[in-house]
Amino acid sequence: MPKSPRAALCPAAVEERAPDPYAYPRPRRRVDRGLALSLTLPGDPRSAAIGRNAVTASLHAYGLTPYAWPAALAVGELIGVTSAMTPGQELYVSARHRDNALRLVVWDRHPRHSEPVAVTVCEERRRSALWLLAAVVHDWGGEWGVCDALQPHEGTKSWVQLPR
Repeated sequence: MPKSPRAALCPAAVEERAPDPYAYPRPRRRVDRGLALSLTLPGDPRSAAIGRNAVTASLHAYGLTPYAWPAALAVGELIGVTSAMTPGQELYVSARHRDNALRLVVWDRHPRHSEPVAVTVCEERRRSALWLLAAVVHDWGGEWGVCDALQPHEGTKSWVQLPR
């Protein structure tokens, strides 16, 4: 068995091999690429803790610790309210850091109502449930909103943008 300073489960993994002259060169890893996290969670209020933990861990891993507190609160509030609007349906959560801003998105499959009164009531309930989110985002100097998901998707997209 060949000797190697590393431990490997498979002996073939540590064998010395001649480089393949026809092998396609691996692309270089981009160091300047920012945080990009996406996950799908069940439409359950307990998913808020999972989303908070995932986003916070990712922010720490990418050296974006100053965002940890407001981002954890924002994603927890978005998931909590969204899961109440569409219980039992999956939610899509996204966190991206680009151009010195963190953008959080929670997308759900809450359908657009056909009656204008129902649309107004539903939007008002969602916005009023997010009062704590609105206060934190305002204090941080960011923006937030709720809109219909873009085609081909159906549902509602809630988002937060926090500047550095």
